Amino acid sequence: MRSGGTTSGEPAQTVATLRPEELIDGVFACTRKERQMTRSGSPYLTLELRDSTGTITGRAFRDADLLAGRFERGELVRVGGRVERFREQLQIDVRTIVRAEGEDPTRFLPTAYRDLDELEGFLEHLVREVYDQGLRCLLEALLADRDLRAQIRLAPCSVPAPPGGGRSSSSAHHAYLGGLLEHTVAVASMALEMCVLHPRLNRDLLLSAAIVHDLGKTAEFIYGAEIERSQEGTMLGHVEIGLRLIDSHAPASLDRDLRLALEHCVIMHHGGEAAAGQRFASAEALALYRLNALDAHVKGAIEHGIAGSGR
Repeated sequence: MRSGGTTSGEPAQTVATLRPEELIDGVFACTRKERQMTRSGSPYLTLELRDSTGTITGRAFRDADLLAGRFERGELVRVGGRVERFREQLQIDVRTIVRAEGEDPTRFLPTAYRDLDELEGFLEHLVREVYDQGLRCLLEALLADRDLRAQIRLAPCSVPAPPGGGRSSSSAHHAYLGGLLEHTVAVASMALEMCVLHPRLNRDLLLSAAIVHDLGKTAEFIYGAEIERSQEGTMLGHVEIGLRLIDSHAPASLDRDLRLALEHCVIMHHGGEAAAGQRFASAEALALYRLNALDAHVKGAIEHGIAGSGR
């Protein structure tokens, strides 16, 4: 039996389905690799192995140095061994481990629980709720870009926070494949409700800004054994990338002042401090900032607990 697919038709092994004493021969992402020493002075390897269902510790006590030379942290690996219970936790007694070739790394990354087809359909519905012709044409052009559309569906909102790391949970919200789509739909849905409560808001502007505010995240990440920042994401950031995407897809019919207002909302969606001290120039930009933070903080509290969920 193999994780992530079999050649014999048997069910795939996943971290979530592993049981004590089970023999394992599967593919996982290696997200931790440490050479340690036993009390007797013998080397052994401690590994963190992950697939889309969870993580499990692996330890290799036999031929640790030989096995360590066959792969690196951050690679996909094929692991053979036995599942054991140690201090009330499952772990894998690793007997063999080699670099796995020809595997799609995204199959081993954490993924949204919500149905992505349903979320994508709801995003299309939200676009149809924009009635300004210029803004509507911009949004339709963005969704008509097949490569961009695929990345909207794939991207997370952030890199997962490391265990015990110092980053707040809100900064690591929706840190899984499909997280961007889920967050975008949530913020845009709240934007519609906000406009019902405050009808003087420019409904089309706020809704459009909610849909595009994190669009730059489609190019902010790369996908291997882990989700990591891309060179573009590190050097430019998702706000600048998003502005460039708006620029490349904006129709001539989009009113200049309305486009400036939309871009201002994108620039300000993390607040003035993150935007080099700029001040909010519209109620719509302020509303987007608050709605974005609300969804991030609530999601962070649900995923990581209430402590540290605020910034």
